Amino acid sequence: MARYSGPDCKLCRREGQKLFLKGTKCNTNKCPFERKGYAPGQHGRTRRFKQSEYGVQLREKQKVRRIYGILERQFRNYFAKAEGMKGVTGENLLRMLETRLDNVIYRLGFAASRKTARLLVRHRHFLVNDTIVDIPSYSVKVGDVIKVTDKSKKMGAIHSSLRKIKDDRQYSWLSLDKATLTGTFLTMPNREDIPAEINESLIVELYSK
Repeated sequence: MARYSGPDCKLCRREGQKLFLKGTKCNTNKCPFERKGYAPGQHGRTRRFKQSEYGVQLREKQKVRRIYGILERQFRNYFAKAEGMKGVTGENLLRMLETRLDNVIYRLGFAASRKTARLLVRHRHFLVNDTIVDIPSYSVKVGDVIKVTDKSKKMGAIHSSLRKIKDDRQYSWLSLDKATLTGTFLTMPNREDIPAEINESLIVELYSK
C-alpha cells in the first residue's frame, strides 16, 4: 500500500504544529520544527493569508490523517463507519483510530512513534490474544491482550522506547506490564482521555458538505 515517504517534519511544518511523528526526537532541540517553524516551500517564510472555512476544515482533516498515518481512502472509510454508529460522529471517529493496533502499540510505549509501530507490526513482532497479527490497521477490542513475541523480547528498539516512557504517559484505557512486555486494552477511551489537540467537529463539518 502507498505511503508518504518524504520528511516527517515537513508535515508538521505544513500543519503549523508538532505532530510528534519522529518519536522522542520531537522533544529535543534537534527537531527541525524548532528551527523551521514556518511552512515548507519557497514562500513558506513569507506566506501570510487568511484561510477560508473550508481551508480550516481541510487542514484539520489532514492533520488527523498525518497524526495516525492514514491514507485518504482509509480515512473516508473510518468516517463512514463512525457516522453509522450511535453517538457523536467525531468522537466515534477518534475512538476507532485509537483502536488501531499500531496506535495501541505506540500508546503502550513499545514504539517511539506510530510509524515505528507500523513497521514492528508488519515484521510480526506482536501477538494479539496469542496470535501473530501483522496488520497495523487491525482493530483491537476491549479485553484483547497484546504481547511482544518471544523472539522479539530482546529487541533494543522496544526496550529503548519503554525506558523513555514517563509516568504521565499512562492511559486509563490501557494497562502495561513491562516485566512481561504485555499490554491489555481495558476499555474504549472517552474523548477527554485522548491526548490530541484535534477539533473533530471541523472534520464532521467538512464531510457533511
